[in-house]
Amino acid sequence: MSEMRALVVDDEPDLRELLDMTLSRMGLTVDTAADLSEARTLLSERTDYALCLTDMRLPDGNGLTLIKEISRDNGHIPVAMITAFGKVEDAVTALKYGAFDFVSKPVDLEALRNLVRTALKLCQDDQERASVSESPPSADSENAEPALISDQGDGENDRSLLLQRLIGKSEPIVKVRETIAKLARSQAPVLISGESGTGKELAARLIHDLGPRAEEPFIAVNCGAIPSELMESEFFGHIKGSFTGADNDKEGLFQAAQGGTLFLDEVADLPLPMQVKLLRVIQEKTVRPIGGREELKINTRILSASHKPLKPLVDDGSFRNDLYYRLNVIELQMPALGERREDIGILAEHFLTSIGEQWGEPPRELGEDAKKALRQHVFSGNVRELVNILQRAVTLCEDDVITAEDLNLDGESGMDSANLTERPEDRSLDDHMEDIEKRILETALKDARYNKTKAARQLGISFRSLRYKLKKYAID
Repeated sequence: MSEMRALVVDDEPDLRELLDMTLSRMGLTVDTAADLSEARTLLSERTDYALCLTDMRLPDGNGLTLIKEISRDNGHIPVAMITAFGKVEDAVTALKYGAFDFVSKPVDLEALRNLVRTALKLCQDDQERASVSESPPSADSENAEPALISDQGDGENDRSLLLQRLIGKSEPIVKVRETIAKLARSQAPVLISGESGTGKELAARLIHDLGPRAEEPFIAVNCGAIPSELMESEFFGHIKGSFTGADNDKEGLFQAAQGGTLFLDEVADLPLPMQVKLLRVIQEKTVRPIGGREELKINTRILSASHKPLKPLVDDGSFRNDLYYRLNVIELQMPALGERREDIGILAEHFLTSIGEQWGEPPRELGEDAKKALRQHVFSGNVRELVNILQRAVTLCEDDVITAEDLNLDGESGMDSANLTERPEDRSLDDHMEDIEKRILETALKDARYNKTKAARQLGISFRSLRYKLKKYAID
C-alpha cells in the first residue's frame, strides 16, 4: 500500500493537535486546515486522502458544504463529521449528505480509532481493486477464454459476483444493486423496506459483504420472534446471577456483532420500552448487560428492515419518532416481484437449478405453459412465494418438464376456504403468507417422518433456517 494521508479540518487548535497526534500514531501522514478555505486548497493540491475529518461549524462556512463537495468531486475519500455532543440531528444530516461516519465531541479516542480503521480498510480495498484492474494481462492469459471468476481474486470481479446474488436484469433490480454498492461504502444506518419475500435480508448481507466490515460478524435477528421479557437480555446480554435462570454470563447481540453489522429484521415489532433502550445504544454506542455495572463500548453498524411502513406507525405513536429518524438515515426500497416481471423467468431457472442441486436430482425445466402461468401470476409473497411454488412443483412433477398443472396456481397456497373467505381487513397479507409457510413446514415434516434434516433438504433451506422457522411458528 502507498502512504496513507488524512485531512483534519477544525478551527480549534487543541482538537487539531489531538487528532493529528492520534492519527499519526496510527501511521497516517496528517494535513490540517483551520477553515473551509484551507481545506479546499489542500484538496485541490492532492486527491489521495484516505480519510477526511471535518468539524460541523467552521469560521468561513459549514462542514456539510465540504462533505457535499468531497462527495461530488472526490467520492472515493471517506469523510467523517465531528459533531457537538448531543447533536444527533447534525450527525444524521451529515450522513444524509454523504458522510462516511461521525464522531462526537468530546472525542472518544477508541471510537475515533475504530472509525479510522474502518475508513482505512475501505481505502485499502479501493487500492487493491485499482491495482488488480491496472495490472497488465500475462502472456498466458491473452489468448485464454474469459473466466467468470478470477483465480487472482479480482476485487472488482468479486464485488460484481456478490451483487449478482440479487438475480435479475430489470431496471428496478439494477438500480438496487447500484444503490447497495454505494451504501456499502458508508457506515450510515439503512432502513430496508419492501413487501415480505422481496429479499431484504439478502440486501443487508450484501451491504455488509461489500463493505469494510465484511470480515467481521453479520448478525441477523428477527425482532418479532423474541419474547418481550427476554428482549433486553438477547440484545444486551446479562451477568450470571442477575435474575432467576441466569446461570452464566450471556453475550448480547450487540457484543456478538462487535466490529461488524447487526441486522434488525422486522424492527417495527419492537415494543416501545425496547425502542427507548435501542435509541440510547445507537446514540451512546455503549451497552450495559443486565446486572452489569459498566458500560461496554460497541462498534457495530446498524441495518434494519420492515415489511410494514414505519411512518404510519410513527404517526399513531406505536414507533418512536426519534428512533425512526436514527434508523432511516437512508432508505433502500426493495421492489416487489410484480414490479420486475421480466426477471421471473431468470429467477425460476436459477431456483430450479438450486433445488436440483440441494435435493440431489437433475434440475427440472419449465414448460411454455408453466412459464406463461408464472408471468401472469400475482405474487403476493414475491420471490419467497416463487421459491415455494417451484419446490412444490418439483415434488409433484412426474416428468423432467414442469407444466402449469404442476404449478397448481389455481388452488394454490394450501390455504383453506375459511381463510380465503375472510375479509382483507380481518387478516393482513403477511398473516396469509405466514399461514402458507406454516402449512408447508408442517407438510414437509410429515413427509419426512419428522426428520428435520431431511425436511430441510426437501424444502431447499438450511437446517438452521428450518429450526428458526419451527421456533417462530411454535411447531414442535
